[in-house]
Amino acid sequence: MSAELKSSIMSGQVVAGAMVFEFFSPGLARILQNAGAKYVIYDMEHTGLDIESLKWLFASCRGLSIAPMVRVPVGEYTWLARALDIGAHGVMIPMVESVQQAKSIAQACQYPPLGRRGAAFGFAQCDYKGGDIIQKMRGFHDRNTVIAQIETERGLEQVEAIAAVEGIDVLWVGHFDLSNFMGIPGQFEHPLFLSAMQKIADVAKQHGKIAGFMASDAAWADKVMAMGYTMIATGTDTGILQQGFSQLIQHVEKRG
Repeated sequence: MSAELKSSIMSGQVVAGAMVFEFFSPGLARILQNAGAKYVIYDMEHTGLDIESLKWLFASCRGLSIAPMVRVPVGEYTWLARALDIGAHGVMIPMVESVQQAKSIAQACQYPPLGRRGAAFGFAQCDYKGGDIIQKMRGFHDRNTVIAQIETERGLEQVEAIAAVEGIDVLWVGHFDLSNFMGIPGQFEHPLFLSAMQKIADVAKQHGKIAGFMASDAAWADKVMAMGYTMIATGTDTGILQQGFSQLIQHVEKRG
């Protein structure tokens, strides 16, 4: 399924998923799948999520049609290779700012001769199964999605060079950080910010890559899809839960 998912993502179809920051529950993957999510990205950058808990969350996705992914804290080999080894079908890397960094990320996520990832077969990423090693490596390359976040002024300056790196699949805008580093924090209607958003989507398309974004509401989703963003995560889980409870609680109180 997940090789098909990556194929759908890379074809430029709109593919919707979810991003999770707080509710690391064994039932959440099934709930998100029931809601229509094709993938779930668990966040390790801004949360207390640890690698052992992440492995448990990935295991809760087994047997489902939702692909488990993770945003690692930093784009280093230790985080990337371990995340893939324990079953990630995609890795998101924050604050990618140079072609050298992008190449290092791609190398960490791919086996030789494409990269320098160490071999660990028959474990979690293989669902503990044996099999032909060459086929396994080819299958993981076809399955795993590598997402580079463009969310600083440096990343924006180098976005074309980053997009040109083989093995980087998605350019993902971190909109709060990008506005902060551009000196216009939270000014998402600012002409410079909108220009940056459009530039990233255009560069992704020019290089055969995909533009991604986390939309917190329908208005954000409509705005970025109109710009050419097609890998759309919904979130945050905290905001959606609070909004849902708030609406119902307000209804009850008004009727009371």
